[in-house]
Amino acid sequence: MKTKILLPLVCGLSLVAFVVGRITSSPAEHRHESDSSHKTSESKPEFWTCSMHPQIKQPDPGKCPICAMDLVAVFKHSGADLGASQMELSKGAIKRAQVRTSPVTREMPTVEVRMVGKVDYDETRLSYITARFPGRLERLFVDYTGLRVHAGDHLVEIYSPELLTAQEELLQAILTQRALENSSDKSMRNRAAQTVQAAREKLLLWDLTAEQVAEIEKNGQTSDRTTLYAPVGGIVIDKEAVEGKYVQTGSPIYTIADLSRVWVQLDAYETDLIWLHFGQDVSFTSEAFPGETFTGKIAFIDPTLNPKTRTIRIRVNMENPGAKLKPEMFVNALVKSKVLADGKIMSAELAGKWISPMHPEIIEDQPGLCPVCGMDLVSAESLGYLPANPDVTKFPLVIPSTAPLITGKRAVVYVAVKDRPGIFEGRVIELGPRAGSQYIVESGLEEGELVVTHGSFKIDSALQIMAKSSMMNPQNSSAIEDEGLTMTYSTPEDFQNQLRIAVDGYFAVKDAFSRDDLELAQQSATELKSLVSNIDMGLLKGKAHLFWMKESKQINQGIEGILSAQDIEEARRSFEKVSTGLIHSAETFGLAGGSAIYVYHCPMAFKGKGADWIQNKSGTENPYYGSRMFTCGDVVREIVVKPAPNVSSEPDQPTTHEGHNH
Repeated sequence: MKTKILLPLVCGLSLVAFVVGRITSSPAEHRHESDSSHKTSESKPEFWTCSMHPQIKQPDPGKCPICAMDLVAVFKHSGADLGASQMELSKGAIKRAQVRTSPVTREMPTVEVRMVGKVDYDETRLSYITARFPGRLERLFVDYTGLRVHAGDHLVEIYSPELLTAQEELLQAILTQRALENSSDKSMRNRAAQTVQAAREKLLLWDLTAEQVAEIEKNGQTSDRTTLYAPVGGIVIDKEAVEGKYVQTGSPIYTIADLSRVWVQLDAYETDLIWLHFGQDVSFTSEAFPGETFTGKIAFIDPTLNPKTRTIRIRVNMENPGAKLKPEMFVNALVKSKVLADGKIMSAELAGKWISPMHPEIIEDQPGLCPVCGMDLVSAESLGYLPANPDVTKFPLVIPSTAPLITGKRAVVYVAVKDRPGIFEGRVIELGPRAGSQYIVESGLEEGELVVTHGSFKIDSALQIMAKSSMMNPQNSSAIEDEGLTMTYSTPEDFQNQLRIAVDGYFAVKDAFSRDDLELAQQSATELKSLVSNIDMGLLKGKAHLFWMKESKQINQGIEGILSAQDIEEARRSFEKVSTGLIHSAETFGLAGGSAIYVYHCPMAFKGKGADWIQNKSGTENPYYGSRMFTCGDVVREIVVKPAPNVSSEPDQPTTHEGHNH
């Protein structure tokens, strides 16, 4: 892995060193590219540096003491009016370094959100056939699941003495009504009619059809057996009925699903929620129908997060003519979204429309009632959609995703200075979410400015070689501390050895958390506490001494938190403090020789805050989630493992960490 990182880095920095030398020292080139007033005044190199390790500065040519590469000459720059983070390139140098720029624009970025999921039954179209009266199932006309039935199809024949009694009650009520037809007592006639109606409705509520009840009244005959018919059409997905089985009132017999419309249940990551809204169009493909695309609308976004998968369920309603899509089929979904930074979404179809809050397929031009559920329609704007004529000045600023150099908490871009051709300056900006091949810019840039989209790293490296303030690695310690970057101190070898022993002890704690073993983690933390206390801070002087005091305090606080924790999640929060302190210390002081050490990062830890840890082996073993998401996380960098030079004087002069964040 290290070789893969170093090879392009060496090539890029070598090119930069060559470009810088050509820019600052070649009189021949300057005669062709600028007037005589810009000729360099010196041809003698100011110093010699390493294209891989720009902190190396030697008065004479030779080999880099770190990597043994040939040192590169650096000539004095004549641009005294340039800022600390500015770089001037000639036209030829811009061409050789392949520097390209792009304007900052104000537009609606398009994001493609891809999700996976599966087809499910529409819960609103499930019908449960239950026994409305006790009886014995004499005959099953639908005797296995998967059969398609239509409304009115016969399902089962049932024998029931209670049904016989209910029929006799109806016939007796009819006879009484006829006997009172000529009675002068109107109230008696009304009561007789009401009794007939009640007996008739009782049979209808027992799932007899109106035709069956009419037949009983016409023939005047009762039967202890009757046939139950399907009230709806669909697929029989569950059958509790068995011939000869005696059922009670409420006993389930069949479940019928109408597949003319289905639900598609999708899983969306937290980071994608900003791009998803109620009523959006979603397209699907299924392996069962290659080349065919289905469409539906987002009808529901789960208000809660699945704690195991860290995803949110998205439900889509889909018409399913011919029942092509079968429940449990896997699908791949795509949502194309244009969303502002504040969450407003653009949709030409829904601009100025009125939508049902429960049925997104109901879209009207005017307010009114939903024909399905009777609820008041709501405006599309209230659901997060832009009005018909949005204010374009509120569109977000966007830059290509290749423009920013992201270093930890910072995002850095190089901007072409207005009215000063060939001059580029570094600038720290605040980024919003990534939108496909673009980033939304929260602050730090203005519309129309030109940002470098290709060649930023070469410009940044050139600033380092010229001993100027690099945006990736600021030279002054206050800037480093303010931006949370890492600097290194010349450290005694004994201290590096002791720190390495403590780091090796840390791995036992990490392994215990990765395997959800709180007891072992606390035992290992006790051993780590002893190893940390054995580190002799008297070996450090000045700022290095103060730095270790600060980090060791955090490490010890984290260890104490692990030891006093009542559950593993509480202990993991304290473990993050230990990890942060040891990472800072290892990168600052260096470690004695041994196995390679990698910094891993999990962006989902602690509700999306993210957290780092270190491993001495490849292959993610997440200590913050353990078995729930054992392989969640990626290597973000490697800690340099080698003895630092043992310096007896000026021990507290910091230098930027070599290759850090590159």
